[in-house]
Amino acid sequence: MRQLFGRVFMDGKNIYTVNSVSGTKIYGERLIRKDREYREWDPTRSKLAAAILNGAKTEIGENSIILYLGASTGTTVSHVSDIIQKGLVYALEFSDTVFHSLLKLTEKRNNIAPLFADARKPENYRWLEECDIVYCDIAQPDQTEIAIRNCIFLKKGGYLFLAIKSQSIDVTKKPEYVYEQEKDKLEKAGFTVIETINLEPYEHDHAMIIARK
Repeated sequence: MRQLFGRVFMDGKNIYTVNSVSGTKIYGERLIRKDREYREWDPTRSKLAAAILNGAKTEIGENSIILYLGASTGTTVSHVSDIIQKGLVYALEFSDTVFHSLLKLTEKRNNIAPLFADARKPENYRWLEECDIVYCDIAQPDQTEIAIRNCIFLKKGGYLFLAIKSQSIDVTKKPEYVYEQEKDKLEKAGFTVIETINLEPYEHDHAMIIARK
């Protein structure tokens, strides 16, 4: 196992996180045991895993406080939970159908705080503490604007991870044009874009933009 950063490791072409809840799977992933138990992280089911495999350099520290927008059933959130062993992830989801699965995930992982809310209305959870990272994976035409709005919680020098699905923003434009368009929005909002990672071949027409406040 080669350590990439924190509790993220690589073995061959696959990446893993150290399993915080030994013996427990979240979405049918493979568990392997060496010096400790590891969970294989499927890049076709996690844009963050795809970004890491494609060379993302920005690390997520084990003490990080994260606001995760678009948590869904918690596939990626569970791996983030493994990484931020001493931190906390606020997992926001607005679909009551998948929120039940997210709640189940938190039964054994006490560093996940489920948040049933609309990411378009951050004023409804303005009690939230200052965060090191805002992670946004919401396939909406205005997803960048939603992310920027939620960065009221992001501390100065903190990072925004923005998973861009170009087809959700504009199906008539080439993905590369959409990525540049969304980067411009971030820069105009005062962010410094430090990485743009194309997520092919794991996710088609997707990119991960990482910016700093």
